[in-house]
Amino acid sequence: MNRHARFPATASLATLSRSMGLLRSFPSEQADPARFYGGLAEDTAELIAAVSLDITGAGLAGASVLDVGGGPGYFADAFHARGAGYVGLEPDVGEMSAAGIEVAAGVRGDGAALPFRDDAFDVVYSSNVAEHVPDFTALGDEMVRVTRPGGLAVLSYTVWLGPFGGHETGVWEHYVGGEFARDRHTRKHGHPPKNVFGTSLFDVSCADGLAWARSLEARGLADVRLCFPRYHPSWAWWLVRVPVLREFLVSNLVVVAQKR
Repeated sequence: MNRHARFPATASLATLSRSMGLLRSFPSEQADPARFYGGLAEDTAELIAAVSLDITGAGLAGASVLDVGGGPGYFADAFHARGAGYVGLEPDVGEMSAAGIEVAAGVRGDGAALPFRDDAFDVVYSSNVAEHVPDFTALGDEMVRVTRPGGLAVLSYTVWLGPFGGHETGVWEHYVGGEFARDRHTRKHGHPPKNVFGTSLFDVSCADGLAWARSLEARGLADVRLCFPRYHPSWAWWLVRVPVLREFLVSNLVVVAQKR
């Protein structure tokens, strides 16, 4: 049975029109964060609900959800609208208050040392955070730890060699090198980028994420249910299976693990 048949709800969301809509919104991330993150929040909540439906047979209604790296709160309403109990975790107090959004269950903490007990949540996800921490595997392992048995841990991150790997430093500069992209942005704009290579931006490959996923099964922690490129139509999911090519074309890898 192919992946489309096994994950019909998730595959049905992965259309070309969705991909194009998200692509058009990317340039507004810093200029108009409400537009960018509002749309991304809706897309994320819809995606997580579909993944949950495909794997567990249930959507998000009544589920406890932890958002690791939830930022200034744009995602809370999207998950509440789907009946989930939402908790957002963010290490930076400035980032938590940046948009002036109040999140009732907002927690300040470190994703690599989550301040929650084992097996605390039905769904734990992290969107575009792994590339911003020095050791994304520690983040991923902590996500699995606080997920209940049978629950889902969903790690989604920007692949370094994809077109958006350099974030706001440009679409080609990071191919020369992270330091080059960082320094060129600083010279061009008169200030460092928001995401500083080596400090708050790191080169996490697609292969790195897949290796971590395999390690979960090897260590008996979780079963990996699906790995796919987040922003691609479902007919392009096969890219994840092709070494080298996936590093340049996957752009954003999603790893979905079900805790044992």
